[in-house]
Amino acid sequence: MAKIIIIYASLTGNTEEIAELIADGIRQTGSSVDVKCVDDCNAVQLLSYDGYLLGAYTWGDGELPDEFLDFTEEMDEVDLNGSRAAVFGSGDTTYSIYCGAVDVLENKLKECHAVVVQESLKIEYGPSKEEQDACRVFGKNFADACMTVS
Repeated sequence: MAKIIIIYASLTGNTEEIAELIADGIRQTGSSVDVKCVDDCNAVQLLSYDGYLLGAYTWGDGELPDEFLDFTEEMDEVDLNGSRAAVFGSGDTTYSIYCGAVDVLENKLKECHAVVVQESLKIEYGPSKEEQDACRVFGKNFADACMTVS
């Protein structure tokens, strides 16, 4: 079984809800998962896991929330080459850049040579019933991807 961490930033609670639903899906595979707010983490912790997911809400015009700025800077100082990762987040389609923070995090992971093992999950506001199921499947698929490479 894989050991996974989910690190997120949430302003309204939507991204936190998505993180918890993804964690439910991971647990369904028998893998272990820690769910932590980015304010309580540092990038070095990523090295203690078989895989990690980063989740953020989008701020302003497609920007990463301030809570993630120090964390992404720390990522440059950690060897993430070949590590398994995925990204998720919440956003609002009324803005010109929908879920831009998700794209910023995914690009950062690629810049750090992490392996993004699945397409990012983007959800408008909080997840609907159908999207709640999609979050759980996202978690299951991520855990499966981490177990096949461990």
